[in-house]
Amino acid sequence: MSGLRVFYTSVFLFVIFIIQEIVIARINFPFSGFSLYLAALMIVLSLEDRTGSLVFGFIGGMIMDLSTSADTPFGQWALVMTFIGYLFSLNRETIGDFTQSPFTFVLFVSAAVSLSLSVFLFIGLMLGQNNGGIYHNVILIFVNSIWSLILTPIFLPLVIKVRKLTLTNRERI
Repeated sequence: MSGLRVFYTSVFLFVIFIIQEIVIARINFPFSGFSLYLAALMIVLSLEDRTGSLVFGFIGGMIMDLSTSADTPFGQWALVMTFIGYLFSLNRETIGDFTQSPFTFVLFVSAAVSLSLSVFLFIGLMLGQNNGGIYHNVILIFVNSIWSLILTPIFLPLVIKVRKLTLTNRERI
C-alpha cells in the first residue's frame, strides 16, 4: 500500500466526514440519526486488504474523534475502528464472500455499523461514561442499522469507484 493511496483515501474519508457533520447531521431522521461516514468507512474497511483494514480503521477513527458532537474521550473512536479493522483483517476471506453480491454487501455494511456502535458503547462503559439507558441505546443502534440498510445502496457505487481510483497499478492486479 503506497503512502499516496493512504493520503488520497484519508482525504476522501475526511470529505465524507465533513459532509456528515455539515449536512447529514442536520437532517432529522425519524427515531434516530444516520451516520454516512460510519457506513462509508465500513465499505472502505471491507474492501481493503489486511494491512489496509487496520490502517484505515485507525485513520477513520481519528477522523471520527474530530466530531464536535462527540462527547467522548479523544481516541475512543480510533480504538473502536482499529478493533473493527482488526476483526475485518482476521476475517478477510469471509468478508470477500459478502462483497461479491451487492445485496449481501449492503447487509454486511449495516451489520458492521451496528457492531461498531455496540463496541463503542461497550468501550464507553469500560471507560465509565454515562451513555444513557439500555433501551435508548438499543433503539439507536437498531434504527441506525435500518437507515444504513436503506441508504447505503445510494452511495455504495461512489465509494467503490473512488476506492478503485486510489489503487495503484500494482494493487489493481
